[in-house]
Amino acid sequence: MIDLLLVEDNARLRPAMKSGLEATGEVRVTGDCASGEEALSLCLEGAEARPGAVLMDVQLAGAMNGIEAAVALRREFPRLPVVFYSIQDDDGYYRDFRGSGILSHYAYVRKSNYLLPPMIVPLLREAMDGRGFIDPDIESRVQQVRLKDQDSPLALLEPNEQAVARMLAQGLTNEQIAARMGFRDKRTISRVNGQIYTSWGLNDSATDEKVARTRAALIFQAGRLIEWDDEGIASVRNESGRKVAWEE
Repeated sequence: MIDLLLVEDNARLRPAMKSGLEATGEVRVTGDCASGEEALSLCLEGAEARPGAVLMDVQLAGAMNGIEAAVALRREFPRLPVVFYSIQDDDGYYRDFRGSGILSHYAYVRKSNYLLPPMIVPLLREAMDGRGFIDPDIESRVQQVRLKDQDSPLALLEPNEQAVARMLAQGLTNEQIAARMGFRDKRTISRVNGQIYTSWGLNDSATDEKVARTRAALIFQAGRLIEWDDEGIASVRNESGRKVAWEE
């Protein structure tokens, strides 16, 4: 019997899913809620409250989406089995999944391909056995987003981060950027710069802010992600995802 936590923000659909899953005779829904925050709270109530697996919609009520909620849950309970399902076709969700670091004990499927509870139960069991499965429809969209991000590094930044990156590439100082954006404290811009460096894979050079800043400006001007190795040699990824030398 699978002890399941069901996370679904549709108040009408949730009880129907609970009934359908329990009708298989293989699932016992020990908890259900509408948000990732509630899911985390339920799991933290004690060892007895921890489910054997989680079935989670990707679009949820609350601040966290399903991917972010799974990351938060796994921080507390490593490799907690999670099956994601979604009807949403949103680049942001696929981008979050790519960045989540989830490697095993999961399945991520398009809801329309797995409509019935008897189709979901095998996914739960596979996740509990440590396997990873991604619906081919989802996988193709994840790869599309990867290629899109490769072509457009700005897609990895939030609007205010994009504005800062643009002014950084123009050679403005943190003080000048802060003044233009109406911030009193230039340290706010330093924090935004740090997020830009993280999003663009410049963490290794962030200890030398001048290097990270220069490389961020080059990425903005080139309009694509550039990677530097330990010797400072720059490369980009071609359409097949292979690294090739970057030529200005």
